[in-house]
Amino acid sequence: MAERSFAREVEDLKLGEGEIFRGEGILAITKALLQSGVSYVGGYQGSPISHLMDVLADAKDVMEDLGVHFETSASEAAAAAMLSASVMYPVRGAVTWKSTAGTNVASDALSNLSSGGVTGGALIIIGEDYGEGSSIMQERSHAYAMKSQMWLLDPRPNLPSIVKAVEDGFELSEASNTPVMLQVRIRACHVHGQFVAKDNRRPAFTLKEAMENPVRDVNRIVLPPASFGHEKDKLERRWPAAVNFVKERKLNEFFGPETGEIGIITVGGLYNGVLRGLQQLGLADVYGESLVPIYVMNVAYPMIDDEVIAFCQGKKAVLMVEEGAPDYIEQGLNTLLRRRDIQTRISGKDVLPMGGEYTAPVMLKGLTSFLEAHASPLLGNRPPVPDPSPVLSDERVKALATVVPPRPAGFCTGCPERPIFAAMKLVEKELGPHHVSADIGCHLFSILPPFNIGGTTMGYGLGPASASAFNVEAGKRAISVMGDGGFWHNGLATSVGNAVFNKQDGVMLIVDNFYSAATGGQDILSSRAENPRRKTNNSIVAAVKGIGATWVRQIDRTYDVAKMRDTLREALTTKEKGPKIIVASSECMLNKQRRIKPQFAAAVKAGKRMVKERFGVDEDVCTGDHACIRLSGCPSLSVKETNDPLRDDPVAAIDNSCVGCGNCGEVSEAAVLCPSFYRADVIMNPTGWDRFLASVRSKVIGWLQRRRESRRVLFAEGA
Repeated sequence: MAERSFAREVEDLKLGEGEIFRGEGILAITKALLQSGVSYVGGYQGSPISHLMDVLADAKDVMEDLGVHFETSASEAAAAAMLSASVMYPVRGAVTWKSTAGTNVASDALSNLSSGGVTGGALIIIGEDYGEGSSIMQERSHAYAMKSQMWLLDPRPNLPSIVKAVEDGFELSEASNTPVMLQVRIRACHVHGQFVAKDNRRPAFTLKEAMENPVRDVNRIVLPPASFGHEKDKLERRWPAAVNFVKERKLNEFFGPETGEIGIITVGGLYNGVLRGLQQLGLADVYGESLVPIYVMNVAYPMIDDEVIAFCQGKKAVLMVEEGAPDYIEQGLNTLLRRRDIQTRISGKDVLPMGGEYTAPVMLKGLTSFLEAHASPLLGNRPPVPDPSPVLSDERVKALATVVPPRPAGFCTGCPERPIFAAMKLVEKELGPHHVSADIGCHLFSILPPFNIGGTTMGYGLGPASASAFNVEAGKRAISVMGDGGFWHNGLATSVGNAVFNKQDGVMLIVDNFYSAATGGQDILSSRAENPRRKTNNSIVAAVKGIGATWVRQIDRTYDVAKMRDTLREALTTKEKGPKIIVASSECMLNKQRRIKPQFAAAVKAGKRMVKERFGVDEDVCTGDHACIRLSGCPSLSVKETNDPLRDDPVAAIDNSCVGCGNCGEVSEAAVLCPSFYRADVIMNPTGWDRFLASVRSKVIGWLQRRRESRRVLFAEGA
C-alpha cells in the first residue's frame, strides 16, 4: 500500500500528439519514457523518486498495453543489472533509484555496464537527495559519472526540459553506446507544469524478439582481453561521439545577451535558483529574460570544451554554480581555460559555500558577492531586497529559540516501533547498556531522544553486519536492528547469512512493518496484503530459519511491551550460541490509518455501529513525574497544567491526535509506573442496548459520586 495512489493521474499517460499534459515532474518522466519507446523499466523506491515507482506501479496496465515490462527491483543492484538487456540488444531500458546511496549499492553492475557499453538506450534516473533535508550522506552523483565514464544529464527543473532530457538521454546513450544518468532533485520531481504531449510508442524492438533471437558479442563482456579495450573505446570513440551528439542537438542552452563583461555557468538543475537570484537583483524578469549571459549545462558530464571556451572568451569573470563538494566542474573549467591560455577569472566556491544546498538566500548572497567583485555597476539599480524570512527575523520568534528546545525527528503517533525501544530501555535499566548497531529505516529514530539507542548505521540491511566485529567472548552481547525493507533488500544474505555462517552470538532484531514503511509503504516480500501482481506473505521467520538460524522468536504484536521486554532479556541472557533473532511485527500505523480511516468514515456514514478506542490520563491519579513520556515519546502524549495548588508539575495528557494504539498504557504497566491511563470506547451510531448500558453506568457512577460526596468532611467557614 503506497502512501499515495496515482490511479487518476495515470489516465493522463494516454494523452496523444498535441494534447497538453499537466502534472508533476515524476508523472512527466513516466510519460516521457512511454513516448520514447522504452521496452522495460525497473527500480527501487527511495526519496525523492519513491513516487516515481508508485506511478510506474499504478501505470502497469498502460505499459503492458504498449508491451513495456515493469517490475519493482529487490534492490538498486538488481535494477542496475536489469539494464544488461540493453547490452546485446537494441532495446531501450530505464531504471530509477535514490542517489547516492542507491548508486553505491548498484556500483558493481554499473561498472560492468559502463565498461562493456550498450547497444540499446540505457537510462538511469537518479533521485538526487542532497542538502539539509536529506537523510543520507552528503555526496554527489557527479563523481560516479566521472569515475565510470557515464554521461550525466541535469536538466532545468521544468516539465518540457525534463521530458526532453529523457528523450535525448536514450538517443545520447545509443549514439555513444554508453549508459546515461538523468539526475532529478526533489524540486524537479515535484514541480508542477505542463508540456505538449506526443503519442506513446511501442518498443521498436521487443524483449520477446530479443529472447527468440539471442545475440552474443564476446567483445562486450567484461573479461580480458576485451576489458582492456573497453577503456580505450570509452576515450577514443564513445566520448567524442557523446560530445558531438550534445553539440549537434544543442542539449546545453544559452540565455541572455550574447556578449558581456561577466557570465554565469550553471548546471541545469540549479537554473531556477540562479534566475530567481538575478530577479531579486533586478537583472532578470519573471519570464526568464536575463541581463547577464548564462550558459546552462543540461549535460553536466561530459563538459563540452568548445562551448565553454566560446562562452568564456572575452569575459572578465565567470561564475560557476555547482552544488556540493568537491567542485568538479569548477576545477575542470580552470584546467581547460589555463591550457588554452584564456585568462577569464573563474569564480565559484569562493563566493558560494563548498557544501550545503543552494537555497534562494544562499544563491542571492553568492551572486551579490560575485557581482560586487567583478561587475558592481550592474547592482546600481537593484531593488530593495526583502527579508527572505521576516517571521524568523522577528525578535519575539528569536526569543523563543532561547527557551524552546529543538524538536528532534521521531516516530509517528502510534508507531509500532516505539514500544520495541521502550522495551529495550527497560532491559537496559535491568542489564545495563549494550552496543546497538542501527540500520536505515524508521527505527533509526531510536538514536534520538527519548530513547537514545544506537551507536552506528552503515547501510540498508547492514545493521547486523555492522555488529559482526563484536563476535567475541564478553559479558554482554551486541544488539543490532534491521527493518523488513532492509532485510529483503540486502540483509538476508549480508547480515543474517553472515551471522549464521560465522556463528555470531549477538541479538538481531528485525522490525516487520508489513510494508517498506520508510520509503512510502510499498509492498515487499513479507507484506501481509494480498497483491494480485506480486507474491507477498512470505515469512521472514521461515527465511531466516531456511538459511540456518535456530534461535528465532516471533512477536506478532509489538505493543505488548512486557512480552517484548521478556523476549529481549531472554535473547541477551540465554546460554544458547549462535545468532538470536527476534522478528517483531506490527503494521505501520501511518499506512494503517490511511487504510482504515476512509473505511471507518464510510461505515459511520452508512449508519453502522462503529467503536473507536481512545486513551486518556486520569489527572487525579497522575503524579506528574512524566516517566511515561520519557519511555514513550509519542507526539500525542504531552502535558497540561492543573489547577491543583498541591501539584508543582503539570500532569500528563493525551491529545486528539491519539490513534488508540495503547502503547502508553502498555509502557506504564510494563515499567510499573502508574495506573493513571484509561481506555474509553467512543461509539458511533449506538444501538438501543448501547444507550441503555450508558444510562445504567451513568446512574451507578452518579450514585457512587453522590455517596462519596456525602461522606466528605467539611469545615465550616472561618473554623
